[in-house]
Amino acid sequence: MIEPSGSHNFPILYSLQNCPYAMRARLALLLSEQTIIIRAITLKNKPLAMLEASPKGTVPVLILADGTVLEESIDIMHWALKQNDPNSLLAQAQPDTHQAIIALIQRGDDQFKHPLEQYRAAKRYHRDTELKWRQQCEMFIQELEQRLTDNGFFIGNSISLADYAFIPFLRQFGRVDRKWFATAPYPKVKVWLSTQLQSKLYARMMKKHQLWSQEEQCCLL
Repeated sequence: MIEPSGSHNFPILYSLQNCPYAMRARLALLLSEQTIIIRAITLKNKPLAMLEASPKGTVPVLILADGTVLEESIDIMHWALKQNDPNSLLAQAQPDTHQAIIALIQRGDDQFKHPLEQYRAAKRYHRDTELKWRQQCEMFIQELEQRLTDNGFFIGNSISLADYAFIPFLRQFGRVDRKWFATAPYPKVKVWLSTQLQSKLYARMMKKHQLWSQEEQCCLL
């Protein structure tokens, strides 16, 4: 859809197609059925409007109708679901369960993201550290495998915010060495990931948008 007249009352999301944090934001916004103006960018040509709103220069950046700027993917996820939570992702979680969800997401960001970046770089540039970094990633993957074995999902017996938050990162992990991943000893993780990547929600989240420039109209998410 093309931006209609008066659509400036909608929040604006600056997004990068394959950035895992931007993917998190788009997933939550779709789950919450929010109408968002999406501005697809590249980091090689960052729009001035985005940098004025968020000088850190990374995505996602969500600018609310009142001018509030949200710069962290988890904050955007929470904001979106507080507006509308049709799947009760927040409402169904007891306080201790919600704390466990946030703690797992944070631990993944702290302990899994860096080894994953190094693993991807080692594979891409044919470095001899590939096995080292993959094994470090596997320490977290092993925990997720056990969680899926015990509960069916990462937290409990129903899908939670943690599951959606990890989709982009596990997608990256599985794509680094597809041949190895296909035979990796993580059957639960592989089935979980395949299910998520084949979902209609994932397909909608990965819809490509034309790159935005300040002279052009925007698309709605």
